[in-house]
Amino acid sequence: MSGHPARSSLPSLAHQAMPTGNRSAAAQGTAPAAPGRDCPACPRLADFRAGSRRAEPAWHNAPVPSFGALDVPLLIVGLAPGLRGANRTGRPFTGDYAGDLLYATLAALGLADGTYGARADDGFALRGCRVTNAVRCVPPENKPTGDEIRACNGFLAAELAAMPRLRAVLALGSVAHGAVLAALGLTKSRFKFAHGARHAIGGGRTLVDSYHCSRYNTSTKVLTPAMFGDAVRIARDLARG
Repeated sequence: MSGHPARSSLPSLAHQAMPTGNRSAAAQGTAPAAPGRDCPACPRLADFRAGSRRAEPAWHNAPVPSFGALDVPLLIVGLAPGLRGANRTGRPFTGDYAGDLLYATLAALGLADGTYGARADDGFALRGCRVTNAVRCVPPENKPTGDEIRACNGFLAAELAAMPRLRAVLALGSVAHGAVLAALGLTKSRFKFAHGARHAIGGGRTLVDSYHCSRYNTSTKVLTPAMFGDAVRIARDLARG
């Protein structure tokens, strides 16, 4: 992870934008708050985003919205958009290796319909699950800082609260694991990250851990497709009850 920048008032502004009473809002079909296209909460990420817009004006180059319906029992949480993946296409995990593995696995386990074409307009649809990221904007070298993770955490908290049928959360990597716990107001030290681990997080919900489905993890054999499939299957089965 890269070093932490000096704290500013901007991260707190992101949290002030979070709605209250999200569970009742979800019951009324209201979408959770999301960062605007030019979100200023993280100066380093805003600068990086601006540079990408200049270099690749046809790309999405903005906070990446979640993918899938809210009224589902499973939420999958990743780290952050990839520069040439979700930051380019505008859909989580779409256009890079991690998405190839994630969406092939979801399709194989009955959690998606259609053919994944690595484009936001490929017609691929999720079934019974939703995908989001702990950090919505692309970070340099795929490494958000602690301050940036905290600045975006209110959006994840709103997302969790706006899912009335939520029964399982699959965290892809230790950063996503910690972000979910922070969003729920839980102490990280009580819930140790481990691939395949399950944690009761209240409200009849379970947090399931998996190593991130990155090319690095699979090329180094930290994670195999079979291991990943097992973790997704655990989360799916818990979500379905």
